[in-house]
Amino acid sequence: MKTIFVILVTGHVFTVFLISAYWRDHRTDKTVTTFFLAKCVQALSWTLLTLRGGISDVFTISVANTLLFLGTSFEMMAILRLLNVLTKRIKIAYLIMTFINIVAFHLAILFLNLESNRIAVASFGTAMLMILPVYHLVFKHKPSRLRRILGMFYLFLALALCGRGIVTLVSAHTWSFFTPGFFQTLSFIGLYLVMLIGNTGFILILKEQADQELIRLASYDDLTGALNRRVFFSEAKKCLSACSKNKQPISLILFDIDYFKKINDRYGHDVGDHVLREFSQKIQKYISKGHYFSRFGGDEFAILLPETDEEQSMKLAQEICKAIEMESLTEGGLSYTVSMGILTIIPTVETELETMYVACDRALYEAKRNGRNGVSRGFLSIDGIEDNRISQIN
Repeated sequence: MKTIFVILVTGHVFTVFLISAYWRDHRTDKTVTTFFLAKCVQALSWTLLTLRGGISDVFTISVANTLLFLGTSFEMMAILRLLNVLTKRIKIAYLIMTFINIVAFHLAILFLNLESNRIAVASFGTAMLMILPVYHLVFKHKPSRLRRILGMFYLFLALALCGRGIVTLVSAHTWSFFTPGFFQTLSFIGLYLVMLIGNTGFILILKEQADQELIRLASYDDLTGALNRRVFFSEAKKCLSACSKNKQPISLILFDIDYFKKINDRYGHDVGDHVLREFSQKIQKYISKGHYFSRFGGDEFAILLPETDEEQSMKLAQEICKAIEMESLTEGGLSYTVSMGILTIIPTVETELETMYVACDRALYEAKRNGRNGVSRGFLSIDGIEDNRISQIN
């Protein structure tokens, strides 16, 4: 058993060493810091267990198990922080649970100092700390396959610990790590897997989140949260292809804020950025599933509406125009309006998004020439762009 403990200590020490190299450049990352602390505490606890028989039981039983409770608690909090669900209330709850586990374990030492009682308290207490991470890894929202696998592993581990605690209490046999037998063999395998899967799983989920953040940064405008132009055009071409196959209409709305340059010149770019954020939030309320909202640059935005005809797209555009005109920016009472150009077609395989954009852009400028705060509809013919019709809102 000491050999296994040495392997566990070595594994945790190498994990601490590698994480410390990363942590030196990411000291503000509380997730990594918490996991780093968990591995340090766990390495120390397994070191003390390795020395059992050579030093006082105060260290190998009392201190070692106290450190195991702390290490497990820190590791579970690191996972919850990684999943962005570690609130102040949950953190306090974990500190309370850890304190209860430590007190219960030492009460068992003082008043019911049997190995079976200590094993039961340690098993149930450790399993209790895993419940919330298991719930968020397996059942909350739509977990990735990696998160689900790690969550199922912790679920199996928690059930195994509960089973160990129950069997230890009802059986005359002592299910201890230090008792030779079948359980000790299972413990060898289990402890090694706990270290390997727990450490590797955490790092992989951290990498998965970093990848998702890179995808988000590459796909969305940082100021407004709308799709950037590149991703919008990519998705729009897919929608065009699907609508052409199914002979379904598709609508494109191009719009910008009226006299936005004057807002920047008069109030400054900070206020201008605030207007863009507020404006984007208002638009997002009208975006349904399957629709695409994008910022092209500056104050120019676009909405793509697959399977949406002329009547539906015009209704949506008018609703947005009226809402923007009626709602003022909360601070300072700054108000503004929006001009829109719309194009609705049933695309063919030859239809190009760039041609749609040009027609829509001309319709937008037609709306501006007709007094702004309105909607102009553009049309495409076989040869190209035809006239624009005006539907003005005042």
